[in-house]
This record gives sequence, C-alpha cells and structure tokens, in this order.
Amino acid sequence: MELRELVRSHREWIVETRRALHRIPEVASCEEKTSALVAGLLQELGLEVTRGVGGWGVVGLLPGASPGPTVMLRADMDGLPIDEETGLEFSSTHPGVMHACGHDANMAMVLGAAKTLVDLRGLLRGNVKLVFQPAEEGASGAKPMIQEGVLETPRVDWALGCHLWPGLPEGTVGVKAGPLMAAMDRFDIRILGKGGHGAMPHLCVDALEVGTQAVGALQRIVSRQMNPLQPSVVTVGSFHSGTAFNIIPEEARLSGTTRTFDRLIWERWPQLLERVIRGVCDSMGAGYEFKYTQGCPPMVNDPLVAQWVRHCAMEVVGEERVVEPEPTMGGEDMSYFLERVPGCYYFLGVGREGGAPVHNPRFDFNEEVLLTGTEIHCRVVVKLLGQEG
Repeated sequence: MELRELVRSHREWIVETRRALHRIPEVASCEEKTSALVAGLLQELGLEVTRGVGGWGVVGLLPGASPGPTVMLRADMDGLPIDEETGLEFSSTHPGVMHACGHDANMAMVLGAAKTLVDLRGLLRGNVKLVFQPAEEGASGAKPMIQEGVLETPRVDWALGCHLWPGLPEGTVGVKAGPLMAAMDRFDIRILGKGGHGAMPHLCVDALEVGTQAVGALQRIVSRQMNPLQPSVVTVGSFHSGTAFNIIPEEARLSGTTRTFDRLIWERWPQLLERVIRGVCDSMGAGYEFKYTQGCPPMVNDPLVAQWVRHCAMEVVGEERVVEPEPTMGGEDMSYFLERVPGCYYFLGVGREGGAPVHNPRFDFNEEVLLTGTEIHCRVVVKLLGQEG
C-alpha cells in the first residue's frame, strides 16, 4: 500500500486519539493521565514501552527488520492553565486546563506515525524511538529525559519534531536550516531602597525611581551593547512598587525575559544584566538582589536533516507549499535534543481567517493537518531507515 494511503487508512484512529488527548489536558509536570493513555496506545501497537522517564515521560521503541541507526520522533505532552472556549464536543474535561498550544496534535501525529510504521517494520533497517516529553511549557522537561538516558540504548542518530503554527497558512509546511527558535531565559530583580514620606525625598532612596532607571538601562543593552546584526531582546514584563500615593517605596520588584539566537550572547546574559543593575543601584544609593534563570538554548536545525525534511514535506504537500519560516523569538526545549544529535524541528501551518493564535482559549485547527504531519514523519523515517536508504 502506498504510504499516503496507509496513513489515511488510520485517519479515524489518529483523529480520535487527538480528541481523547484533548479531553484530558494536564499542566507541565502533572501529565499522569496523558502518559498513561500514550503508554497504553503504544503497548497496544506492540512496542517496547518505558514509562517514568524524566518525570511523566514515555518512550516507545520500534525495532526494524534489521539492525541500523535510530530515528527519534518527539512530541510534547503538557497543556496550559487556560479555560477552554472552543465549544468543541471534545473540549477539555479538566477545568482551567486546555491544550491551547497543539500538543495534543503533536502527540497524535507521533502516535499515528508509530501505528503506520508498525505496518512498515519489515522495510526498516534500524530503530524508531518515540519520545513523549512532559513539561515543555516553561519547565524544560527535555533535560531530565536526557539525563536519564533517553538519547541512548539505542543511541539516537537523528531527532525530528514539529509544531502547529498559526503564523503559516493552513496547508503549508515551514522548514528552515539553522537557528529557528531563540534561547529563552528569565530574570528577577529586587531593588532595595529606603522608604519615607513623599514630601521628603531627600531622606529616602526611591526604589521605584531606581527601578524606572533600571528598565531604561536594561533596554539599552540591546541598542548599545549588541551587534545589530544579531537579533536580541530584553523585555521587562512585570514591575511592582509602592503602596500609597504619598509614600516613597523602599522596594521594587522587576521580572523579565531575554531572547537571542546566539549561544555566546545566551551565556553572557547574566553578566550583562547584573552589571547594569549594579551600576544603576550604586549610582542612586540602592541595594539589589538579582536572580537569573537560564531556560532553553537556541534551537538550531541541522542543515542536512532540514534538507531531508524539506524534500519529504514536498512529497506530501507539493513544492510550492513548503516555505522557509521566519525565525521566532519564542523558545522551545526541543533545542536540548538538537544540541546533542542532528535533527530538525518544523512547523505545520494552521493559519486561517478568524483563527485564534496558540495560547488562546479559542485555539483550534483543521484536523487534516494531523495526516500531513504523520505522513511527513513517516516519510523521513523511511528515507533514513529504508532498506534502500
């Protein structure tokens, strides 16, 4: 049976799997029901299944007909703390939690690939490792899985993943070699001044004023200390200070994020930010506390693997519908896998007029994209592990 026909023969199973997962979203590091459902489906397909990898992570192993390299297909599992407003008949049954970022689709496509590739096992030389990762949303669940050996036994040679992308038109596929998504970090600053009466500023150290100076100085890191040909972002997203109109506050709290595609800049961020905060506070007589939490590194696609994915995507949707997406300052901890093994993370376009963006209570998509992603996954695997490959 031709590969596309084989994938489409599993359409009902893939769609129903997505809907079953959509009904039971769980936030990062709490994916108990989701991991149980995924593991059960993999076991029904006859795969070797390992549970509890790096938390609620699940790994399925599909050996081919003969020894060879290993391709990893990765899907993230967690939902978001959002009340769903789609009105779908299969809406979330967990109040306050929703699959608003398409992770239900990511899982369904990898599971659909597993179901299809079981039928093609006799053609495969090597292994397919199906990795279902918890805690992508802000918790970097990839790191614990790597630390517990998910890339070993058997060793992964190539890694593949995808994400639904409303920024691309429905029916298109976005594939890009090199940097695709940015490093994503967080900083928290507590400025310590001396409070007092608003009529007597000379007796105080105004933490709010120090904070406003700090915000401006932090913004100038990018405009005056960075190479303008290397995109970078510093955003202060939270600023809290003061309790009354006539009291000079003794404390201000700021939180924000940094983004960059450059690994050297990513490693320098803590030093750059603290130097600015220290200088502003010293000049105005304030103290400070500084906490920098490094998130995931930049996500960089291997050029050769991206070329393979592009070729396979063209076979699925046609050459004119495979595009090179703009890099995004959003972060994605698939980057940890791609730091260690060559691979490619690509986008499946789901953008349509009136459609909601990801992380929105009304986010939904045309379920035909599930077949597109499943087929691309399968074609890449067959290209890399096929007996003729």
